[in-house]
Amino acid sequence: MVVKTAKIRSYEKGLYFRDREFKGLLNTGRHWFLDPLAKVKVRIVSQRDPWITHEDLDVIVRSGALEGQAQILDLKDDQRGLVWVDGRFQKVLGPGLYALWTGVREVRVEVLDIGEIRLQHKELSVIAKSANVEQELNIVAVEPGHAGVYFKNGVYMETLGPGQYGFWKNLAKVKFIHVDMRECVLDVSGQEIMTADKVTLRINAVLNYRVVDALKSVAVVEDSKQAVYRETQLALRAVVGTCELDQLLSDKDRVAGELEELLKQRAAEFGIAVLSLGIRDLILPGEMKDLMNKVIEARKVADANLIMRREETAAMRSQANTARLLENNPTLMRLRELDVLEKIAANSKLNVVLGEKGLADRVVNLL
Repeated sequence: MVVKTAKIRSYEKGLYFRDREFKGLLNTGRHWFLDPLAKVKVRIVSQRDPWITHEDLDVIVRSGALEGQAQILDLKDDQRGLVWVDGRFQKVLGPGLYALWTGVREVRVEVLDIGEIRLQHKELSVIAKSANVEQELNIVAVEPGHAGVYFKNGVYMETLGPGQYGFWKNLAKVKFIHVDMRECVLDVSGQEIMTADKVTLRINAVLNYRVVDALKSVAVVEDSKQAVYRETQLALRAVVGTCELDQLLSDKDRVAGELEELLKQRAAEFGIAVLSLGIRDLILPGEMKDLMNKVIEARKVADANLIMRREETAAMRSQANTARLLENNPTLMRLRELDVLEKIAANSKLNVVLGEKGLADRVVNLL
């Protein structure tokens, strides 16, 4: 055909090429072209999709035909673009050339200079949900009760609290370490330690601690939890090894206090505060347990015998005092005898047999 036609609707634009050279934009209406050699090409694009995508976009932009029709973005290596369409965030743009129609949709573009690798933006939570955010940004979330230690090219930058953070990719080496700042419980169990009197014990201890300096906990040691566990083991050996078995069994709280004070100094170097350290179990070997049971049994028997002797002595002393009192007071002795006879008469039948001469007189006198 010698003549070509193109119909452009109100929400469309036509990209007019002749002999593969861009000639301009076609606006709303019907357009006729004389094309005997089939060199005319019109590409009709909808402005409802604001993104202008074409293999010859650089040529189209340089022609100036898009001025007043579209927003042009030519982002350098140290720039990034944030694009909102109709008030909704749509995309993060990396370096490159972009064009967006502005006739039908409301387009807003924010160009950022990324000299600072961390993105601090009031709408970061919205940006983090965009489709292509992972291509340009590392999104890091710090949970409640945690802290994030941020290093840039191996240099400490800052410690960040709970929240969401974004870091531009391909600008620097970023290391972000999450640190649990909550109170933690560490079981130090199954520690076999020899006491000063050569008794081997198995000890179970419980440590409560909390990280108070996030930077120290990741910069001073490779693993702060493992480090405090190791230091607790060493403290147990240092303290328990200087105590005898009887001391440990009779005063565990004092020993635990010594352990806690010893451990606090070392743990502080790791950025850790020791809240409490307690000895949960002291487990004796089987033969030692039997021996201790025998010793305890012997002590209890001795204590029981001592109590019995003490009570017998007290009873005899009371009887002796009573005898002296009765001896020095005959009337009291006579009243005591009458009291005994009264009890006998009240509780049983009393038979008085008078056989010996003079016995009746004595009983009468007694009564």
